[in-house]
Amino acid sequence: MALIRSTPSERTERVSRKQERDCDNLARSLDDASAEVRRWAARDLADCPGSSAVLVARLARESDAAVREVILTTLTRLGDSTAVTGLVQCMRSEDAALRNEAIEAMKLLPDAVAPIMRELLADPDSDMRIFAVNILESLKHPDVELWLREVIERDPHINVCATAVDLLGEVGSSAALTSLQQLKARFADQAYIAFAADLAIKRIQED
Repeated sequence: MALIRSTPSERTERVSRKQERDCDNLARSLDDASAEVRRWAARDLADCPGSSAVLVARLARESDAAVREVILTTLTRLGDSTAVTGLVQCMRSEDAALRNEAIEAMKLLPDAVAPIMRELLADPDSDMRIFAVNILESLKHPDVELWLREVIERDPHINVCATAVDLLGEVGSSAALTSLQQLKARFADQAYIAFAADLAIKRIQED
């Protein structure tokens, strides 16, 4: 009978997963020198409630893109407050790739992100507020339009309002029309805001 050879990926998996797969060992494996070991550990930690803290700590210093992707996927599966807090920290990173990855991950956590959305939209850093609006773009939550209306009614930064009004034109209803008119008046000397608000109003009225 012919010998059935294992594939390289199968051999790698056996080597990479040779340790006992309990949660403590998985957590320790996140610091392994092998990226393959770290990737498997990050994946399997999805079955370990309470592992968000170690995953967030690893994410902040993980240099391998594939491992980072798996860590983010596991954090979205866990979806607890620790995971969300860690993703917010990543949004403040100087690493643009990590910031964008964190934003995309948070879009997948509407129930976990919703309780802190107003806090994010009121962050002292205008860039963080823009990131928060970007999260709303794909966040499946019934209060998205309300949050966007609050932004264009209150936020003092033109770039934050510009980002919000563009999105409001896509997701807004007639309830947003008054807020859009007020925005035009508040930034009466800004041609782009007037253009964007008028475009949003037109889209809403045509729907």
